[in-house]
Amino acid sequence: MLKIHEVSSATGGLSALFLRAEGGALELVGDDGPAALPPGALEAVMRRYGAPFDPEAAISLVASLPLGQGRALRHVRHLAGYDVIARDYLVYDTPGGEPLCALSATVAVALAHLARARQAAVTAGR
Repeated sequence: MLKIHEVSSATGGLSALFLRAEGGALELVGDDGPAALPPGALEAVMRRYGAPFDPEAAISLVASLPLGQGRALRHVRHLAGYDVIARDYLVYDTPGGEPLCALSATVAVALAHLARARQAAVTAGR
């Protein structure tokens, strides 16, 4: 599992959101348990919100999640010269493709929305 985001909960504690690869499918895992993502959701979100990753950027690798077929998602931290605190990014690597980078908070919210929409469709019998 790869932690992709962390927020303060209503009780003041920290609530983490993880991404897990299970049998070729991706799931978000949070306080409410696992939620399956639609096929291709991560790729679509990273294409929509990601930008080319600068390989020269001064980053520190937090963790990595292999996704199969040569794909991987990296959680990296970057502290720009004008920032006071480091920002967390997700970098999506595909074989033969340019790595895409997006703020982890943006990716987490988009994936959570897609997981909720998938669950609603399954519940409605679509």
